[in-house]
Amino acid sequence: MTEIEALFRIIINIAIIFSTLVGTFFILSASIGIIRFPDIFTKLHAATKASTLGVISILIAAFLFLYLQHSIISGKLLLAIGFILLTNPVSAHMISRAAHLKGVKPVLNNRKDEYNEAMKNLESNTSANRE
Repeated sequence: MTEIEALFRIIINIAIIFSTLVGTFFILSASIGIIRFPDIFTKLHAATKASTLGVISILIAAFLFLYLQHSIISGKLLLAIGFILLTNPVSAHMISRAAHLKGVKPVLNNRKDEYNEAMKNLESNTSANRE
């Protein structure tokens, strides 16, 4: 093994360790956010944003480890990363929208419910167009 290959392996190992630590941090912060946040909307934010970053970081670490140690390029890990990137934000959006339509109100501390205002404006514009 040449010096360049050894340096490459060291850099990849550092990237694997860093990616695993980042993923662990985000997953831990997501679980704390789910416990500590007051309403479903902020809990969904914690559950999807932080866990998406955490799981993807750990999957990247697994991909790099398999590539470095076993020379395997795992298509399943790449597919899982793409699937998580596509489905987590969409599912959070749909769950939060369904909760809002069912009447679950967000905790509003110095904020406005902009979605509710937009829906009222849409209803008034639709009724005005019908007349």
